[in-house]
Amino acid sequence: MIVSRNTISLFAATALLSLAACSGDKTETVAKTETPIAVQTAVAGGTNIHAGVLEASGQVEASQSVNISTRVMGYITQMKVKVGDQVHAGQLLFTVNSNDITAKRAQTDAMIAQAEAAQRAAQKDLDRYTALYKQQSASAKELDQVTLQYQSAKANADAAKQMRNEVSAQLAYTSVTAPFAGIITQKLADAGSMANPGMPVLTLEQSGKLQVSASIPENQIAAVKLGEEVNMSIESANKTITGKVIQVNPSSQFTGGQYIVKISVPTAEARQLYAGMYVHLRIPVKETVTAAKESGKILVPAKAIITRDQLTGLYTISSQNTALLRWVRLGTTSGDQVEVLSGLAANETFILSAEGRLYNGAPVTIKK
Repeated sequence: MIVSRNTISLFAATALLSLAACSGDKTETVAKTETPIAVQTAVAGGTNIHAGVLEASGQVEASQSVNISTRVMGYITQMKVKVGDQVHAGQLLFTVNSNDITAKRAQTDAMIAQAEAAQRAAQKDLDRYTALYKQQSASAKELDQVTLQYQSAKANADAAKQMRNEVSAQLAYTSVTAPFAGIITQKLADAGSMANPGMPVLTLEQSGKLQVSASIPENQIAAVKLGEEVNMSIESANKTITGKVIQVNPSSQFTGGQYIVKISVPTAEARQLYAGMYVHLRIPVKETVTAAKESGKILVPAKAIITRDQLTGLYTISSQNTALLRWVRLGTTSGDQVEVLSGLAANETFILSAEGRLYNGAPVTIKK
């Protein structure tokens, strides 16, 4: 009976070990057969932009837009347009009181009449003394004096005429016309308001020709090339259109470190769009571009940051090629880049994006 019990116990232990071994083999098989998740990586502190798509935001704007003001001070006497009006080139927009300029023009007309009369009298004296000099009845000195008097009278007449031209130009500024065909988008003053030189009264935008303006951070501007086709999504108009990069501003001195990029909008697609609409841009990047990193800072794209409760982190890659969540402390944000204060070393590789849901221990493969 004792032998029988021992035999049963040995048999049970052997069965349990066999079951555990089978279970372990099964788990190992599952782990080995799990499909790795394709990921795209970047280097901490650097600003690598990998071949693919650069995403940015922009706004629709008119290709040409001007603030219209007057060069003379005075009260606005007539306002001929309102917001939304279509105007043609040369159309009268508003007028400014011109009574004082009209009075000055009358004064210059009187001055011209007086100067021309003096010039005619001097011309007669010159003709007379020239004849007398030929007859040796007048001296050369007398002829020179009369000649100088005529030249002075003629100069006075010319100066008076130039004064009238100046007054006429000022008078023309009191009637403000449209410099090009477009639409009035803003009216900042009405009839009776005081207009000052340089003070905007109206805003005119060219109609029919639109473009998209986008701000690109300094660590991504190197990837944007002139002539590149850009996919633009405008949610408010429920439209997706394609344009081309037509301008890349080479300086960010007056734009807070952002570089302004202009993208054309096809004329056929501009009919249902309005200036000010927000646009989501997808700019193709054909090759990996590495821009200079900002001195003393470790910057990573904001889209790589994982937020859980009040913690922030990002995924790195372990030596076993698995995803490893790293908690980090963040600093300031610049555009779509965020500064990492701690938790990630400079030049350390992290996961920028993944083609699946990442978790600790998930097998990954780097996308080329």
